[in-house]
Formats: sequence, C-alpha cells, structure tokens
Amino acid sequence: MATSCRKFVAVGFTCGIVANGPAVAAGCFFEPQGEGRVAAVIDPRSFRLEDGREVVLAGIEPSLSEQTKNISALSAIVAGREVTLSGPDDTPDRYGRQPAFVFVGASQPPVQAQLLAQGAALVSGSVTDRDCAALLAAAEATGRDGKQGIWADPAAIKNTESPGDILAGIGRFTVIEGKVLSVRQTGATTYLNFGRNWTRDFAVTISRRMLPAFEAAGIVLKSLENKRIRVRGWVESRTGPRIEALHVGQIEVLGGS
Repeated sequence: MATSCRKFVAVGFTCGIVANGPAVAAGCFFEPQGEGRVAAVIDPRSFRLEDGREVVLAGIEPSLSEQTKNISALSAIVAGREVTLSGPDDTPDRYGRQPAFVFVGASQPPVQAQLLAQGAALVSGSVTDRDCAALLAAAEATGRDGKQGIWADPAAIKNTESPGDILAGIGRFTVIEGKVLSVRQTGATTYLNFGRNWTRDFAVTISRRMLPAFEAAGIVLKSLENKRIRVRGWVESRTGPRIEALHVGQIEVLGGS
C-alpha cells in the first residue's frame, strides 16, 4: 500500500490510498486502546466485542440513505475478526461506546478508510490530527471519484442553490457545496451566507470560540466570500437550513469561484 498526495486547501496535503506497495499510509495511529474479537455489528459505524465493549468508529458518519448496505459493508470487514483499537482518548461517548480507529491486520488501513473508499460512510470533519484527517479525506475522495456506494447518487452532495433539498434532510449528516455570497458577523456568531434571504437560504454558522482554530489552520473566514466550498455537518432549521461548523475539517475550499 503506497500513498499519493494532492493539495487539500483546508488541512494541507491529502494522501490517497494506492494499492500497489507494501506500506500503510501514515495517519490515524494513536495510543493503543486494546483489542478483541467482533461479536456483532450494531449499525453502520459501531459494533460489539466478545467482552461486551461497544466500539464506535471515530472520524466518520453514516449515510442514512443506504443504511442496510452500509451495515453489510462494515460486517464484511470486521464480523468475527480480531481487531485492534487506537485513539487519542478512550473516554466512552454518551451512549457508553468507545470511540476508536479500528484495524484488522497490521498491513491494512483503518476500517474507517476502507468504508470511505467504498462509499459506505462520510468523513465527519472532526479529526484534528492532520495526517489522519488527510488519510480519511483521501479515502472519501476515492469513493466519490469512483461513484461508489452513496456517491452513485448524483444528489449525494446537496446544492446550496436548492435550500429546500437541504432542509428536507433536517437532522441528517449532509455534504453540501456552493458559493459563499457573504460573510457576516452578528454578535458571537459568524455566518457564511449562500443567499440573500436569511429566512430561506442556506448558511453555515461559526461561533466565536471556533475562530482561533480556523486562524490556526490559516483560514480567514472573510476570505471565503465568493469562494466555492464544501461543507459537511448536521442540518438544522433556524428559519432557513443551517449547519454549525464545530470543527475546521467540516469546511473544504474548492477550486474555482
């Protein structure tokens, strides 16, 4: 397994997975969190080990549009297999699950990357480690470019010019693309506006506490005006459809204007 790299504006360089060499792409290698045999797959991104621990795959979100297929994709990789877990923190989430990057065999990329390359998951944008974020982004790009899984649907990426389509996905993790019309700050919130009608059009909201993280990543929010971006996150309804950017990795600046 070797890697190929391309410029990824938000996080530096993206290293793609290329199956023609012996080395595993760098990234997503954190502190060991244990190991075990998978007893059952619960949903598209979580499973139970034989010792009773429930593990949730960090760094990805499921696509609800093909849930059954995506459960099958995860089962095909991990069901009945010995897995090793790693991560920056083994604190259980609010559901008692252990978030982790999961590996089946020492020579394989993380399970997350395998699912992304199959179009069976979406990058969450929450990973702050640059190498790991780059690896996951490259795996998703592989699935997207190959129209695998969820990417076989031309409507998998929503268009900001169709706010009704975005609003129909309220409560779902969604990937959206469009041109930022304006960047405005109101109180402690910065708005990336994609239309002139704030009661109808799509917008991304960024709280003041997130500004240092964007600055550290070299992203000046005002510079996003007239830029095409890809944003991902949970769709909410606040007059018009909204996504709150809680992580820098949720926003990717695309080429062109």
